[in-house]
Amino acid sequence: MTLRKLLLALLLAPLLSAPLRAEEGLVTFKSMNVDLALALARAALADCQKQGYQVTVAVVDRFGVTQVLLRDRFAGAHTVPTAIGKAWTAVSFRTNTSELVAASGPGSPQAGIRSLPGATIIAGGVMVEAAGSLVGAVGVSGAPGGDNDEACAKAGIAAVRDKLDF
Repeated sequence: MTLRKLLLALLLAPLLSAPLRAEEGLVTFKSMNVDLALALARAALADCQKQGYQVTVAVVDRFGVTQVLLRDRFAGAHTVPTAIGKAWTAVSFRTNTSELVAASGPGSPQAGIRSLPGATIIAGGVMVEAAGSLVGAVGVSGAPGGDNDEACAKAGIAAVRDKLDF
């Protein structure tokens, strides 16, 4: 019986001697609060309105969950899911959707991403980063052409850049 206890003690000693740190089991990350997400969405919408575009703006968090959705009065019904899809796609792939358009053209090795459920491979989804960390994305839909959607999204980010660089 004593030999058994000694062997058990020898086997368990390395496990018990290593300190277990609580922080090894936790992850910390930065996240936009709803006020910042709303300010970003309002700025993007205002930039599009200034140019005469009726759009929908969606801001998602780093996990792709919608935080804010603003739809201009005459923006088409299709712009709501499209703006959300663009923002979700940008954060999910950690790439602006305009870059995905070019990288996933017909015949390219990445062409299959266009068929993934929920992926909206149209320009207008832009990642939102703060101090080198991805904190979310903004998607704009309804301007004439994805490049105009993207310009409004980037203008929204630029308007709150001072609050993102913390």
